[in-house]
Amino acid sequence: MSRFFWMQEDRAATEKLGGQLNAWHQLSLPGASCDTCGETWASTGHEYPCIDVSRLPERKAFEKPRPEPFAEFARLRERVRPLAPPHAELPPGTGFGPLVGRASGAFGPIAWVWSQKLLVRHDALERLRESGVRGLQACDTQLRFRQADPPRLLELQIEPWGALHPDCIPVETPPPCQTCGRFGLSRPDAPILAAASLPRDVDLFRVGNFATMIIGTERLQDAVSRLSLDGITFAELPTR
Repeated sequence: MSRFFWMQEDRAATEKLGGQLNAWHQLSLPGASCDTCGETWASTGHEYPCIDVSRLPERKAFEKPRPEPFAEFARLRERVRPLAPPHAELPPGTGFGPLVGRASGAFGPIAWVWSQKLLVRHDALERLRESGVRGLQACDTQLRFRQADPPRLLELQIEPWGALHPDCIPVETPPPCQTCGRFGLSRPDAPILAAASLPRDVDLFRVGNFATMIIGTERLQDAVSRLSLDGITFAELPTR
């Protein structure tokens, strides 16, 4: 049976080098105001740096983060959908395009932005692929470095797949809104992955119904360890 690991930033390793990143995606779907559940919200963890929405006629509608009535949000989402993977849910706040911002200091093979976005040096990415890690999709960033000859850091497009198992979700948690899809779930103290929902052909993904959690397979964990790619901690999660 496959083993799955919750991946987080190893701050001791990344801070030791002194690298600093202040960057974010410049284009995104707006937030949504929903008349059904009464919430105004936007998601975190749904990001597609390899999707270029700048060529759409509505480009300016993706430039300024703001809430919109759900009907307008849904209209803009449908404009993006042909550019996205077929399984993408594209909730309010989904980000697109390259990471833009400033960088300074030294970086190892792995870097993080706000402990949420996973960047990898180009040579480390190639070594992971050569080690047999599957489904790694990476996109160039637009980072402005202060030093000469900066590293080539790419952002991994980590797509949501799978789900947390219902057994770890508190029974009092309301179901997702039938109109906007908002799921007011706080991260469980002891997450469990729903085994039947997990992908079989990729080694890196986000949890579909809790996308701030990044998951790697045993194949990825072994490769990172064998290649000494500092910057990530791995905590095994149970499946059911």
